[in-house]
Parts: sequence; C-alpha cells; structure tokens
Amino acid sequence: MNSSKKLILASASPRRREILSMAGYVFDVISPDAEEYTGGDDPYTLTVENSKLKAEAALKTGEGVFICADTVVALEGMILGKPKTKDKAYEMLRSLSGKTHSVVTGYTVTDGKTSVSGYVETKVTMREIFRDEMEKYVESGEPLDKAGAYGVQGAAGVFVSQICGDYYTVVGLPLCKISEILRKNFGIFPFSQIQ
Repeated sequence: MNSSKKLILASASPRRREILSMAGYVFDVISPDAEEYTGGDDPYTLTVENSKLKAEAALKTGEGVFICADTVVALEGMILGKPKTKDKAYEMLRSLSGKTHSVVTGYTVTDGKTSVSGYVETKVTMREIFRDEMEKYVESGEPLDKAGAYGVQGAAGVFVSQICGDYYTVVGLPLCKISEILRKNFGIFPFSQIQ
C-alpha cells in the first residue's frame, strides 16, 4: 500500500528533521503555531497533550500526514524543561549528575481522519558530572535550547553512562514507534531517500 499523501514534520527541531532524514523519509517541514499545554506535572499527559495541540495547529495549514512530538526530561517526578538561563542549566545538570532520569516523548501522527497518539519513555543514566565539566558545557551554550539542559547527540554524550530504551526518543522523536505507525496506518515507508 502506497500513500499518496505528503508526509510533514510539524516541528522546528533540527534534531527531529535529522532523524527522519537519516531513515530515508521524504517529507516537508512546517512549524505550527500551537499554544502549549501547561497543566499538571505528569510528563506522559503533558507530552501527549502538547503533541495533540501541535497536530491541531498543523492540520490548519493544509493536507498531509503530520508528525508532531513533544519531549520532556523528568527526574523524580519533576519535569525539567528547557533552561532559560545558564544558571538554570547548571542547576538542572547538577540535579541529573549521578542519577537515572526519564525522557518522555509524546507523539501524534494524523491526517485529520486517522490520528494515533501516545508516548515512549527512555531511561537515561548519567555519571557524576564534575563541576569544571559542567561549567564548560554550560558556557558552550548547547544546553539552553534542550529539555533537561543537555543533548545526548551532542557534547553531553560524554556524561551518559547508560540508555535503557529508544535512543531516538531522547533526541526527540521515537523513530521505531513512528515508523510502525506510518507503515501500519498511513502506508508510508522509510528508506526511499537513502543513498
């Protein structure tokens, strides 16, 4: 079954774009203007609701199969968003140092008629991060646009001692789950653009 519908990533995240490109999907990118859900401190509800809100906004832009996602880092029941300052980034990294935390990515894949939503959770363990490392990493500026103040695919990979679950969930898009949904529900397959 081949879908004639256009695949659209509804996200401004360059990391999500890289994940889909790497798998060989042909897709367009839009950045829908969605108001984020802020209720409660449950990372599962938060990420799924935000992905649904992004999907609603995306559907107003035209036709296609839209992929929407939202990622948060949660430590001991507390959601760690994107730090707005270097001090906040430092504080987040200090709290993650030497501990295991969850990364939850909620997703919605929809064409307006069929919608599939859910979440994938991955456990990430960090070794102890030493103060000088933390300071240098924060000064690099990399943590400031990332949930939990780190990017596993970037320099912070040196802090990660173990990942239990889907690595791509931590980067921002649970590729295995999304590819299953695209194939099963929309007839869209990867690999077509792999050189």
